[in-house]
Amino acid sequence: MTLTNPADGSVLGVVEETSPAEVFEHTTAARDTYRSGVWSGLPPRERAAALLRLATLMERDAQLLATLDSEDAGKPITECITGDVPSAIESIRWFAEALDKRYGRTSTTGRDVLAFTEREPYGVTAAILPWNYPLAMAAWKIGPALAVGNALILKPADASPRSAQHVSALATEAGIPDGILRVLPGTGPVTGAALAADLHVGALSFTGSTATGRNILTAAAQSNLKRVSLELGGKSPQILLDDALDFGDTLLDGMIEAAFLTAGQNCTAGSRILVHERIHDQVVASFTAAAEALQVGHPADPKTKIGPVINDIAADRILATITQATADGATIAAGGREIPVVAGGRYIAPTVLTDVRAGAAITRTEVFGPVVTVQRFRTHEEAITLANDVDYGLAASVWTRRLDDALVLARGIEAGLVSVGSYSEGDLTVPFGGWKQSGYGGAEKSLRAFDQWSREKTIWIQQHP
Repeated sequence: MTLTNPADGSVLGVVEETSPAEVFEHTTAARDTYRSGVWSGLPPRERAAALLRLATLMERDAQLLATLDSEDAGKPITECITGDVPSAIESIRWFAEALDKRYGRTSTTGRDVLAFTEREPYGVTAAILPWNYPLAMAAWKIGPALAVGNALILKPADASPRSAQHVSALATEAGIPDGILRVLPGTGPVTGAALAADLHVGALSFTGSTATGRNILTAAAQSNLKRVSLELGGKSPQILLDDALDFGDTLLDGMIEAAFLTAGQNCTAGSRILVHERIHDQVVASFTAAAEALQVGHPADPKTKIGPVINDIAADRILATITQATADGATIAAGGREIPVVAGGRYIAPTVLTDVRAGAAITRTEVFGPVVTVQRFRTHEEAITLANDVDYGLAASVWTRRLDDALVLARGIEAGLVSVGSYSEGDLTVPFGGWKQSGYGGAEKSLRAFDQWSREKTIWIQQHP
């Protein structure tokens, strides 16, 4: 596979795709390594110590890891340095330190019986990663999967494998036994499909598109019924009640981040702005001005806020979606065009669409680009109806200082995460996962993440006279 820099189309290198036969060889070897006990048999604190060493090595190589993700995915280097890499390091450390905070349970039964549960690793596990947050998503999987004792196989996105490959080398340097963390580059239809159907893989986590998630579920059902966790697409609303302007600059900064972080190529992107009619015009004016002020440029420039979209296919799709939206009656308040920044890269101006009717295709389709729609509402009920009028349910933001109103909206929105007074996915202490066609199967982050990568066993001990 040829790796191409989205910023300018230059070739970054060539990576061999892992064939289905090679996948089987790796999962077989991973099973044998797991069963040997060189990792799963260690006391939890020794596994934690190795993961903490890995985090320290990632910190040492933070600049390199940031550069790899910036080049592979076209992400602004500042975003990688200040956000993605530190959060990945924090994830590894958090799960390592949380490992010995888990407990089993005892059951209340007869006095002649001791019954208790404990959680054990699956053995061979796998994770199929997205291209938009290569290192951060890898860390969400590596931390809990390795902490509980599994062998883990990572299949990075075909566009962005290099940070995962480097972390694999760092794992060896940290003293994690060879073969416990394996990185298998390849495409989804070849390498990813082979992992989804593999009989050795006991649990698989996937972050990516809803269509691919369905294929993975089918493969799991037709093979060994492996446990599958899915974090899929989104079409997240940002809901502004009539007092939202009281947040001042915090509101505008949060809205811009929600809409345009990673050029809008983000599953939780706040791509639908729902604003109370009393403040609609003021919000549109300030938001479009802020969108137009964002610097679109080469990802290597520290001042760049919006980099390129990932490839030609994505760019053409995004532009076609904008064209269709205007044909359906939407007005382009900002952007709506491609910008010639660097030859060989595809750069799309931050786009704001107003006068968008309820039920229009643009309000239900995940654009996965720097495009947001603005709709107005009058009542809480209307806002909730608009928010829920999609197949997705990953995240939402509610902007109000009134607690009663915030609770009404938060409880009425069909999403796995609702942030109030912010655009946030929460920190590592809280679960993260979607509803509806945004996924299911457990929670990323928090102590609950350990449950994705371990299975419960009941032990019943009968006392005899």
